[in-house]
Amino acid sequence: MTTPTRRATAGMVAEAAGVSRVAVSRAFNPEASLDAEKRARILEIARRMNYAPDRAARALKMRRSHLVGVIVPDVCSPWESQEIDALTTALQERGLGTLLFKTRADLTLADATLRNLRSFNLDSVIAFAESVGPDRLRPYLDRAVPIYVDYLGAGTPATALADVDRLEIDLVPGMTQAVALLAGHGARRVAYLSGRPGSQAERSRRATLEALLSARGLPPPRVAAGDFTYATARQATLDLFRLDGGADAIFAANDESAFGAMDALRHGLGLAVPGDVHVVGFDDIAQSGWDSYALTTVKIDLAARVQALVRLILRRTGQPEAPPLREALPTSLVVRNTVGGGAP
Repeated sequence: MTTPTRRATAGMVAEAAGVSRVAVSRAFNPEASLDAEKRARILEIARRMNYAPDRAARALKMRRSHLVGVIVPDVCSPWESQEIDALTTALQERGLGTLLFKTRADLTLADATLRNLRSFNLDSVIAFAESVGPDRLRPYLDRAVPIYVDYLGAGTPATALADVDRLEIDLVPGMTQAVALLAGHGARRVAYLSGRPGSQAERSRRATLEALLSARGLPPPRVAAGDFTYATARQATLDLFRLDGGADAIFAANDESAFGAMDALRHGLGLAVPGDVHVVGFDDIAQSGWDSYALTTVKIDLAARVQALVRLILRRTGQPEAPPLREALPTSLVVRNTVGGGAP
C-alpha cells in the first residue's frame, strides 16, 4: 500500500481495513472497547495512509475540545516555566492539549483575549493569575469550570475561591519546620523578603511567617520589599543591611528571591551564608539544588501539584454538575546548606 499525497479520511481507512467507520473511530479512542488485534491493524493502516482524526469535528460532535487553557502571569521565571513544562507533559500523556494565555503587566486579561479564550471551547481552564478571578472568567467559559491554586496558612483569611475547583497548598507544615530550624540555629532577627505586592501567595506566606514567629515568642519579621524576582531581591537585601540594620536570617517569598539575597550577602556585603546570615527560600525549584546555592527551602512538590491539577480536570470532565472540587497538598522543608552555624 502506498502512502497517499493527501490526508486520508476515516471512510478510506475503514474500506482499506475492511471494518466500519465506527470501528475506526473506536480505534482512536483509548477508552473505547475494541479487540486489541483489530485496533492495532486499524492504527497501522491509518498510519500508512496518513490518516488522523479531525479533532475539530470530533469536538463539535462530542462537545469536548480536549484542550486545557492555562492562564499565567509569567512564562520565563523558573517556577512558572518548570510548572508549565511538567503540566503540558502530563496533559499530553492523557490526550489533552494546552493553550497558554499570558496576562498583561497588571496581571489582567483584556476582553479580546478572553473572547479568544472562549472561542476554543475549552474543557478546562487553570488560572495561575489570581487577578483573573472567577467572576471575570465565568462569562467566557461556557461549560468549563475554572481551577485555581489557593495558598492556606496560619493567620490567613478565607479567600474568595470556595465556590470553584481548587488546589489548596497548605503552607503550615513546611513553614513551621523552617521557622523551627531557624530558631534552633539562634535566629532572632528574621527578615521577610516579600513577593509581588497584592499576590495572594505573598500575603499568605507573610501572614504565616508572622504567626509562626509570634508563636515562638519572636518579633515580627522585618520586611524587605521584593516582587519574586532576583534583581529586586538583591537590591532589597543590600538596602536592608546597609540602611536598615540587617538581620540574622532571611526568609524569602520564593527561591529566585533567595538567590538574589544570597548573592547580595556574599558578593555585595562580604557576609557568609549561613555563617553570618541564614537564608530560607520557597518552592524548591530545580536550581535550588545547584551547588552554588544549595538552598534550604520550603518545598511545593511540583510532580504532586501537577498530578493534583490533572485529577481536578479529569474529575470535573467526568462530573460536570458536581459541586466545587478540591485537592490538597502539604508543603515540606528541604534542608540544604543555607541554614546552620548558629546555636545547635
